Amino acid sequence: MEQELIALATAGATTLVQQMASEGWAAVRRRTAALLARRRGDGEEEAVERELERARTDVIAAREDGDEEVAQGVTVVWKARLRRLLAEDPEAVAELRALLDEVAPQERRSTVRDIHNTINGGSHGSVIQVGLVSDGGSLNVQPGGTSSR
Repeated sequence: MEQELIALATAGATTLVQQMASEGWAAVRRRTAALLARRRGDGEEEAVERELERARTDVIAAREDGDEEVAQGVTVVWKARLRRLLAEDPEAVAELRALLDEVAPQERRSTVRDIHNTINGGSHGSVIQVGLVSDGGSLNVQPGGTSSR
């Protein structure tokens, strides 16, 4: 169960940071703030929204400067917050999954593709394969040539 929570928190944080630069950010910000503040007192939701907005400002500025490390750092921070929430509040699992399903539909997140390469005529140098995922998703290459999002 712990691995499932880690995977869900990772997906949630990654999607959150990706959405920071999208047109749908306001809705994602509100839903995420409500999720994170659900067990706390009044006014906490607005505080979380302000934190999310500051993180968004940092991510956008860093991306404009070509600094992806900031986005990675922001992802790590929100992953930790989501992981803690999921561990403390089992009902939050379903709510986060519902949010992810709305923002990044399941078929896009779980697409698996096989990659097959053939080199003819021999090669005496290095062969480098580069891929580009342009739909905002991430590509994970696994042993055996299988890739997944």
